[in-house]
Amino acid sequence: MLSSELPTINALKTPTSFAWVEQAISNLDTILLDHSQCERKAAGVALNMIFRYPSNAKMVRELTKIAREELEHFELVNQWLDRRNIPLRPLQPPPYGAGLKAQIRPKEPERFLDSLLVSGLIEARSHERLGLLAAHCPEPELAKFYHGLMASEARHYGIYWVLSDTYFNREIVRQRLDELAVVESQLLANLHSEPRIHS
Repeated sequence: MLSSELPTINALKTPTSFAWVEQAISNLDTILLDHSQCERKAAGVALNMIFRYPSNAKMVRELTKIAREELEHFELVNQWLDRRNIPLRPLQPPPYGAGLKAQIRPKEPERFLDSLLVSGLIEARSHERLGLLAAHCPEPELAKFYHGLMASEARHYGIYWVLSDTYFNREIVRQRLDELAVVESQLLANLHSEPRIHS
């Protein structure tokens, strides 16, 4: 039987609902397919920021590492899809990503700050949810796989927040992170009808 105790992640305003855990465990094939897309998108986000801000040397170094690791995870998840005979195909995304992207202010330097913080929040939520999958997945080998990815997600969201602190005043970062974290939690307040990593 699934435990109702859920871990909390620093900077996330609310923990993931237990309803999401039950939905995800009941739809593991779809969750794996969506996870593949999430890893691909995460690599793309890191690369897009490198192209947009190529003169920020520390950011370029750190996000190059993240992009490489996200693509490695993309390949690992795709291997699981192959093992389960799940063909790669697009899934309709939940409102989560678009809702957070809409919070990114269009003018610089605010756009840079918001992009870093939104990416950090998404990684933080990914860390939490992969941990929940690791704890509750009924398939031991798949649970071990998710547990193995948790440290990477934690490191990724840490890097995005350290970069924010590197390029911006700490108090401004904290205030904006708090604002964005409220929106992030609101976007997940109601369980999406279709199972997704960020639903």
